[in-house]
Amino acid sequence: MTTINQNTGSLSGRSRVVSNKEMTFAERIYLPAIVKGFGITIGHFFKKSATIQYPEVKRPIAEIYRGKHVLKRDDEGRERCTACGLCALSCPAEAITMIAAERKEEEMHLYREEKYATVYEINMLRCIFCGLCEEACPKEAIFLTNEIVPSDLHRSDFIYGKDRLVEPLGKRVDVTHRQTAKVLAFKKDKNQSHNS
Repeated sequence: MTTINQNTGSLSGRSRVVSNKEMTFAERIYLPAIVKGFGITIGHFFKKSATIQYPEVKRPIAEIYRGKHVLKRDDEGRERCTACGLCALSCPAEAITMIAAERKEEEMHLYREEKYATVYEINMLRCIFCGLCEEACPKEAIFLTNEIVPSDLHRSDFIYGKDRLVEPLGKRVDVTHRQTAKVLAFKKDKNQSHNS
């Protein structure tokens, strides 16, 4: 059986009595509030504008900014990705799709391992740029760069395939700022099979 608090008239006993205070003459005409509002508005006229005139002026981008993805190549120009699927499994937005195939004898110079991704696609409209694909990759094949994904008019243009993701041979993408000192020290150790 519930008991009602006799003093407050509520079941929880936490209600408060609201005072009905009389407003002063100045409060009733709202003049002080209007003057205060005008003061705030006029104060904003003399503040520095927060707007940046993009694309003429660009804001500095942080070193750890997570932008457009890149599929890395090794030192010999072969694709690092082995289509293991860990990046696709770790993606919370399910934005990564891949199809694996086995490397042929004549493709030894193109792919690092026996298995490679014939199709590797990232839906940039679904991607939340969390970086989990980068963390899950055991071969250091995928990284997020500090490049901004450009806008477009068609949804189909936001499906990035290998043609837009794999780094060009002549223009390598530096991702050392995305790696910790521990990882960089490990990569220099040629006794590790991963680095050979």
